[in-house]
Amino acid sequence: MSDTSLHTPDTLRSRSEAVAGALPALMADAQHLAATILLGDHGRKRAGTGDEFWQYRPAEAGDSYRSIDWRRSARADAPFVRQTEWQAAQSVMFGVDDSASMTFTGHKNRPSKLRRAQTLAMALAILAVRGGERVGLTHLSEPPRGGQAQLMRMAAALMDGHEAGDYGAPKPRVMPSGSRAVFFSDFLGDPAAIETALHQAADRGVKGALVQVLDPDEEAFPFDGRTVFESMSGAIKFETLKAKSLRAAYLSRLAERKDHLRTLARRTGWRYHVHHTDTLAEPTLLWLYRALERVRG
Repeated sequence: MSDTSLHTPDTLRSRSEAVAGALPALMADAQHLAATILLGDHGRKRAGTGDEFWQYRPAEAGDSYRSIDWRRSARADAPFVRQTEWQAAQSVMFGVDDSASMTFTGHKNRPSKLRRAQTLAMALAILAVRGGERVGLTHLSEPPRGGQAQLMRMAAALMDGHEAGDYGAPKPRVMPSGSRAVFFSDFLGDPAAIETALHQAADRGVKGALVQVLDPDEEAFPFDGRTVFESMSGAIKFETLKAKSLRAAYLSRLAERKDHLRTLARRTGWRYHVHHTDTLAEPTLLWLYRALERVRG
């Protein structure tokens, strides 16, 4: 197939229809997942410059004379400071690896790694927008924005593939200084790419979280006897008569990769988490929600 045939009206129409058909399901899953996180219990309120009242707290050494609320202090016979809610909107950027390896699932009743990553990313984006923040995708040139329209643009872009090859890695084009970011991938490809992305992020004061999404078969290596291993794109193929004999070496390499990612995240001020597609998405979403609070600038 020539390159020009990829851009014929029929091909573009087919891709658009496929994206449009899958978009409602993705948004429904993400909205349902986001609803499990109660903003009342896990809100993003933080003291700072703003107009909305948040709370009173006892005055401390170093508080300015003007910050004391004398009416509240008179009722308690002690000085109290009136705090307002921190309202400066920040940006949260999302990088979702949609290379061929991310389309893998070891069972028809499990979501692919890609679908789970997309759902987690959109659920977290929904929560961020509800908290008054801007969101965006790292691989696009557009700056982060807030609002429902931006969520729909992100979902459509996530459903329209952009990564070629067996393995992918974050290739951030837009990373506002001081923003936060979340990279979703299986991180099974060349580790140099993620190292470059994280060091570039650190140089811009960007902190966030790495979420390694794995299928349970990739953790357990449940293969025995004659087995043909083939990459999702078909570019790599390996056959063995004794698959079980490879298990120990494989698990050792996987453990080394996880340790490398964990160490890399720690050195750059990021956080690292492993998510398995046979488990519920809610605990990982809550972990991410709290992790972004901890790395907030």
